[in-house]
Amino acid sequence: MRAKQKKLSATRNSSKKMFFYVLPFLILVGIFCYFPLHGWIYAFFDYKPPLKLNQCDFVGLQWFKTLFSSPTQVAQMIQVMKNTFAMSLLGISSSVLPLFFAILLNEINCGWYRKIVQTLTTLPNFISWVLVYAIAFSFFASDGVINNILANAGVINNPIKFLDTDAHVYVAMVLWQIWKTVGWNAIMYLASLAGIDQEMYDAAKVDGAGRFQLMRHITLPALLPTFFVLLMLSVANFLNNGMDQYFVFQNAFNKNKIQVLDLYVYNVGMTGGSISLATVISMLKSVVSVTLLTIVNCISKKVRGESII
Repeated sequence: MRAKQKKLSATRNSSKKMFFYVLPFLILVGIFCYFPLHGWIYAFFDYKPPLKLNQCDFVGLQWFKTLFSSPTQVAQMIQVMKNTFAMSLLGISSSVLPLFFAILLNEINCGWYRKIVQTLTTLPNFISWVLVYAIAFSFFASDGVINNILANAGVINNPIKFLDTDAHVYVAMVLWQIWKTVGWNAIMYLASLAGIDQEMYDAAKVDGAGRFQLMRHITLPALLPTFFVLLMLSVANFLNNGMDQYFVFQNAFNKNKIQVLDLYVYNVGMTGGSISLATVISMLKSVVSVTLLTIVNCISKKVRGESII
C-alpha cells in the first residue's frame, strides 16, 4: 500500500514538474495569440486614429451591417474570397510535391550531392518576399533579363508584361510559393524517413523488389500518415494565405486577382483607413477558420480514429 502511495506521489510530482516546464510556453501563447483578441473591440467603434478609443463613437454592429449591406462591398468580398479559395486550393493541390521531393532526395546515394541539393532547396525559405520580388522583377520586368534575351534573339518585338498583368496570377503565385517552400516542407518527410525500419527494405530486396517498388510499397506508405496530418492542418488553415507574398507582388494591373483575404484586411485597414471594418473582416475570418478546423477534426476522428486537436 505504501509503495503504491509513493508511486502515486512520484507521478503527481512528475506531472507538476512537466506543467512548470510547459508553463512558459503557455504564457507566450497567451500573450501573443490570445491577448491581442481584445483588439476586436475596435469593430464596435467608429475608430479614427490617432484618437483614443474612448474618444470615438460607439456604433455597435454598424460595421457588420456595412459589410453585407453595400452591393459594392459584397461584390468586393466575393472576389476576395474567390481569390483566397483559388490560392488555397492550388496550394493544397501542390502540397504533395514536398512528399515526392523528399522521396527522390532520399534515393540519392551520393551523400555530399544530396546535402547540396537539400541546402539549395531549403535556403529560399529564409529569403524574404521582398528579395524574392526583387529577383522576379530583375528577370521578368519589361526591361528584365527574360525580355532582353527574347528581344535579342528576335523572338519578340514588344516586351512581354509578365508582372503587369492579371493573367495567370494564381498559377504564378503558387509557383513562387513552391520554389520558396518545397525544400523546407520536405524536411518533415525526411525526418519521417529516418524512422522507417531498414529491415523492411532488406527483406523486400531479398524478395526481388526493385528501387521503384521499394519507394512505392514501403517509403510512400510510411510517409502517408505524416502527409495526411499536414494536409488536414492545411485545410483547417484554409483562409490563412499570408500577406507578404501578395503584398509585394500586387500592382494596379493585378490587384483585383491577387488580393486575398489577409491582404484585403491590410488594404482596408491601412490604405483605406477603416481599421474598424478591417477588424470586422478579420473577426469573420477567425470564425470561419475555427469552423473549418472543427470540421476537419471531425473528419480526422472518423477517417483516422485520431483527433488533431
